[in-house]
Amino acid sequence: MDENKIREEFVNILRAYVKDPELLTKVSDSTHILNDLKVNSARLVDIIIKCEDVYGISIDDDDADKIRTIGDAVSVIKEKIA
Repeated sequence: MDENKIREEFVNILRAYVKDPELLTKVSDSTHILNDLKVNSARLVDIIIKCEDVYGISIDDDDADKIRTIGDAVSVIKEKIA
């Protein structure tokens, strides 16, 4: 799966957790999930669990701690899929 497809699917996953969907219209790899999208840390855990289900991967705590931006998430997911 290429990065664009991973990014697109990840943004779709985020839709259920972002209070203002309008924020998702202008995301980039540098978009900070907590600060820019106003997702709280508990929801970030839910997002990571959802990613594990959608992509059929396991994200350990060390890798989960690396996820701060959309680009971080795409990198971790891509690494786990490979």
